[in-house]
Amino acid sequence: MKVIRNIVSIIAGVSIGMAVNMGLIVYGSGIIPPPEGVDPMKADSISENLHLFEIQHFITPFLAHALGTLVGAIAASWVSASYHLRCSLIIGAFFLIGGIAASFMIPAPMWFIVFDLMVAYLPMGWLGWKLSGKEK
Repeated sequence: MKVIRNIVSIIAGVSIGMAVNMGLIVYGSGIIPPPEGVDPMKADSISENLHLFEIQHFITPFLAHALGTLVGAIAASWVSASYHLRCSLIIGAFFLIGGIAASFMIPAPMWFIVFDLMVAYLPMGWLGWKLSGKEK
């Protein structure tokens, strides 16, 4: 039964994390609008207009990646029956793989890719475990 609950915790963490990530990507452009004429939901539009992006335009994607991973890791740790840290780090690793894939598909400056991959995933998985209160 513990194994099933741990598997469910990972599925829940991924699902909740993806919902937070997409919510911030979709609604974040209302807080920090992309440059004029850029559709943030289309990689081609980003690629063609990357020269128009300033530092503030990378805040929303970073927060979406970091907060999606954080919330997913907290959820996984709460729901898991055991191995709370491991479940949270699995969430971080899952989103890290997605971040690596996205870095090949969606153009961004190298500084952002490095910062995003180093900070938004595994550290947020660990922090999610810490914030869940499930450490022993």
